[in-house]
This record gives sequence, C-alpha cells and structure tokens, in this order.
Amino acid sequence: DIREGSRLVDEEQFGPVLPVIKFSDPEEALVRINRSAEGLGGSVWSTDVEAARNLAVRIDAGTVWVNKHAELDPGIPFGGAKQSGVGTELGREGLEEFTQRRVINISA
Repeated sequence: DIREGSRLVDEEQFGPVLPVIKFSDPEEALVRINRSAEGLGGSVWSTDVEAARNLAVRIDAGTVWVNKHAELDPGIPFGGAKQSGVGTELGREGLEEFTQRRVINISA
C-alpha cells in the first residue's frame, strides 16, 4: 500500500509506475484529488459506472477516465488543469494552439 507523503503520490507522474490509492468514501477521494496542485489527468475505477461518472465530473483535471486510464483519441482535445500541462493537444483545439490568427484590413 502506498500513502500520501510518498513522492510517487505527491508529485505528478508520467509512468512507468503510477500510484493507486483505494478510497471507500468518494467525498474523501474528491477532497484529496482536488487538493493536488496538478490536474493533467486521472481515472476513477468502480463497478458502479454511474457513481464513478458523477465523481469524475467533479474532479479538477483536464481529462478523467472511468474504468480505464490514459486512452487518447487524436480527435479529442487533451490538456491539463491547474499546474499541469500548457495548452491543449489533439483535436481541433490542439491544432489551434499552434496557429496565430491574423486579420488583414484592406481599404475598399
């Protein structure tokens, strides 16, 4: 079992190892998750998919998966919240991150 205070729990992870913390109280889990300074992505695992979805929409993160983790689709934007990530990748929104709109006005 891993606990809060461990670097693996308290710092943002990009693999190959991710912490898994079990909570019996969803509200306790939500407080702990949203207290983090990072919010790139996370996942909620439960046999009750509707309860997991209801918790997922309250998590302050760029992407939250239910009963899976880090499945990316090139057509869906991906970006972080809080101190995680800079901008958006993937999808139309991600493409727009790499563009600069310009306006040229010409006298008629």
